[in-house]
Amino acid sequence: MKTSTPPNSSPTLAINGGERAITTDAPESWLLGPSEIGKEEIDAVVRVLESKRLFRFLKNRSDSSVAQFEDLFAEMSGAKNALAVNSGTSALICGLVGIGVSQGDEVLVPAYTYIATAAAVLALGAIPILVEVDDSLTMDPEDLERKITPRSRAVVPVHMRGMPCDMEAILGVTERHGLLVLEDCAQANGATYRNRAVGTWGNAGAFSLQEFKVITAGEGGVVITNDKDVFNRAAVYHDSAYAFWMEGRLKTGEGASTELDAWKDMCFLGENYRLSEVHGAIALEQLKKRDRILTRTRAIKRRLSAACAAIPGSQPEKNHDVDGECGIALALFMESPEEAVRLSEALKAEGVVCGTRFSRDIPDRHIFFHWDYVLEKRSPHRNGFPWTSNPSHIPEYTKDMCPKTIDRMSRAVIFSITQNMSDTYVDQVCFAIEKVAGGFIASTKT
Repeated sequence: MKTSTPPNSSPTLAINGGERAITTDAPESWLLGPSEIGKEEIDAVVRVLESKRLFRFLKNRSDSSVAQFEDLFAEMSGAKNALAVNSGTSALICGLVGIGVSQGDEVLVPAYTYIATAAAVLALGAIPILVEVDDSLTMDPEDLERKITPRSRAVVPVHMRGMPCDMEAILGVTERHGLLVLEDCAQANGATYRNRAVGTWGNAGAFSLQEFKVITAGEGGVVITNDKDVFNRAAVYHDSAYAFWMEGRLKTGEGASTELDAWKDMCFLGENYRLSEVHGAIALEQLKKRDRILTRTRAIKRRLSAACAAIPGSQPEKNHDVDGECGIALALFMESPEEAVRLSEALKAEGVVCGTRFSRDIPDRHIFFHWDYVLEKRSPHRNGFPWTSNPSHIPEYTKDMCPKTIDRMSRAVIFSITQNMSDTYVDQVCFAIEKVAGGFIASTKT
């Protein structure tokens, strides 16, 4: 749909000396969850502080903010089990333990994801294998199949920028090869694929509550799964004394006493990745606002996508579920990196918040090219573990090992979207896009 031309607007592009298309103030904050923090979160934190009990296991489950958050998260995602932890990375690590990833296993991860995805694999002594992304900027199922070896154990598809992966194709590959699946949903809290929540397609799903996510507690994470054994293993790993806490609760009647012997047997090494009651209180109130945030961002993205269709030489991102994605970012591809920079600079001159994503000089830790400690096989351990554990089976990493990912990221222009964009501001962004598109069309005719 075409937008009306703003008063006194100039057909001359701003980058060429014309008036800026966007005159309305940009949102004060582009952060999603943090922008929604209000009285509800403040009151919830005060209640926790007034209780003087900040540790979840000192409260009955019915009184614990963390437990209430877990229950609501499971209900909203349609999962049978949810485990709150202290970060998205902790969620990935616990999820990998839950599904049974061990030292020396190969775990396939996309070449475009935050470095924490690979770091979680390395934390367990497993080896990340990098997979190209397709035009959705999520894991390419075809390259996934090419990268599988006899040492492959699991796959971590990442729903980047709130965009669901092609889970049907990915699961087709993993089922053929008998691989486990942990979905990384850190940037896709609330997304669905074919009317089913992301995180419930694989053996488990991991979410983040960090500052820049759809909802936030400052830090935090969640593991969801429909497999009770996966949940139990993840839960034991997230708390070095979890089995003992459960033993005490079963004795006092909070659970079925028949489970007591099972919990006594399930007592292996665990870390301490617990979520505090303060974080749980914030997360619970934020979760209640999640779907409202996404209703707004999805509506905005539909309008921006329609406007971008007019840009000559552009290719829209592949979208595996238009209605299910979060709508928190929009990507399109130009024919060359130079054209991507040209478009981005023209749009930014009009006041549009957008940009290209790949630079060889400016590190973006979401792109494998800048994963220095992975590519260089650095280790916190004196003996170089895990890189030295089985040298003959350790892959070589190079900055050009996923050329299709670099090509796509080089040609991508990505627009930021927040629920804080007013209707007037969105109108002007759409006009700016159409204005720049017209300028590009005119330039091709001269």
